[in-house]
Amino acid sequence: MKTDYPSSVDSSGFFYKNPALKIKEFIAFLSTRFGLIFALNMQSTILYYWVYHITNSKLSLGFVGLAEVIPAIGCSLFAGHFVDQSEKRKMVVKCLSGYLLTAICLFLLALPLTEKSISTSLIVYLIYFFVFIGGILRSFFSPSMFSLFGLIVPREHFANATSWSSMSWQMGAVLGPLVAGIFIAFFGIPSGLVAIIFIIILIYFPIFKIGIKPILKREKEPILFSIKEGLKFVIQTPTLLAAQCLDMFSVLFGGAIALLPVYQKEILHVNEIGFGALRAAPGIGALFTLGLLAFLPLKTNPGNKLFICITGFALSIIVFGISTNFYLSFAMLLLSGMLDAVSVVIRSTILQLVTPDAMRGRVSAVNTMFVSSSNEFGDFESGVMANWLGTVRAVVVGGCLTLGVIAFTFVKVPQLRNFTFDDKKEE
Repeated sequence: MKTDYPSSVDSSGFFYKNPALKIKEFIAFLSTRFGLIFALNMQSTILYYWVYHITNSKLSLGFVGLAEVIPAIGCSLFAGHFVDQSEKRKMVVKCLSGYLLTAICLFLLALPLTEKSISTSLIVYLIYFFVFIGGILRSFFSPSMFSLFGLIVPREHFANATSWSSMSWQMGAVLGPLVAGIFIAFFGIPSGLVAIIFIIILIYFPIFKIGIKPILKREKEPILFSIKEGLKFVIQTPTLLAAQCLDMFSVLFGGAIALLPVYQKEILHVNEIGFGALRAAPGIGALFTLGLLAFLPLKTNPGNKLFICITGFALSIIVFGISTNFYLSFAMLLLSGMLDAVSVVIRSTILQLVTPDAMRGRVSAVNTMFVSSSNEFGDFESGVMANWLGTVRAVVVGGCLTLGVIAFTFVKVPQLRNFTFDDKKEE
C-alpha cells in the first residue's frame, strides 16, 4: 500500500510521524469507529440511567451488563469463523443495520404512549432483550472491524494506527456519555434515543468509502475445527494470552462504571450533568493520553509499562471507591482512563503484531470474549457485589483483587513483561 509523504513534509512533519493518517480508507475506518462507539456509549449511558431510575435496584444495573455479555461471549467464536470467511466491509454494514433496528425499537419503547400501555417490569425486560441483541451484533462487529484494520493499514504502521484507532474509540466513549447526560437533563430519554438513530444512519457514509476487501481464508473447513484453531493459537501464544487475561480480570474486578448511577444519586449527590461527566471522565483521560501517544509513541519496554499502568489503574479505582467528593472522584476516574489508555495501545498492538492475517477474525473473536467478559460481565459482577457488600466495599474489594491478578501475572508470565514491539512472533 502506497503511503508516500509529500515532499513538503520533512522528518519532523505531522504525516511523517503519523503515516496511517495518509491512508484515506483508514480515515473512513476511524469515522465509522468513532460514530458507532459514540452512538453505543450514548445509548448505554441512557439505558443504565433509565433502568436504575425506574427500578431503583443496583442488581438491575448488573443485569444490563449480563444481558450483553452472554451473547457476546456465546456467539464470539462462531462469529470469528464466519468473519474470516466473509467480506469484511459487508459484514460491518450488516452489523450497522442491526444496530439501527435495535435503536429504533428502544426509541419506540421509551415513548410516553408505550410506557402507559405496558408495565414497568415488561419495559425493563424488553430493554434487557434489546441489549442482548446488541451483544450478538457486537460479537460480529468487533472481529469484522479488527480484520478490516489489518487489510487497510500496512503492518509497519500498526502501532501508529492503533493509537489513532484507540483515540477514535475514546472520543466516542467521552462524547457519548456527555451528550447523553445533556439529553437526559434537558430533552428527555426519548429524544436521546432518537438522536442515536440519526447518528447510526450517518455512519453509512464513511463505511461505503472503504472498498471491498479480499477474503484471505477461502478454503472451507468444519466450523468446530476452525474455532479450535483460533483458540489454540491464542492459548499457545503466552504474551497474547497473558495480555488478554490481564485485561479481563483487571476490568472485571476493577470496573466501577456500572455503579455510577448509585454514586451519582446516593454518594456524590450530583445532577444528571454530573453523572454524564463522571461517566465520561475515564474517556477524557484516555483521549488526552492517546493524543500524547500519537506524537510520542511507545517504543521501549512496553511490557513493563503495561504492568505499571494497570497497577495505577487499580489504585485509582480504590481511591474512587472510598471518595465522597465529586472532584476527587472525577479526578480518579480521569486518571484511571489515562492509565488504561496506555495499556489499551500496548495490548492492541500486541494483538495486531502476533496475529496471522488469515486468522484475524477468529483471534479477534477470542479477544472479544475477553473484552466482553471484562466489561459487561464486570458490570454484572459490580451490581451483584454492590447488592451483597454495599457499593463502596464492592469497588474497593474489586480494586484489591485486581492488584492480586497483576502481581500473579507479573511473576508467572515473564514473556509479557519482557515484550517489545520488535517481537513479531512467539518462539
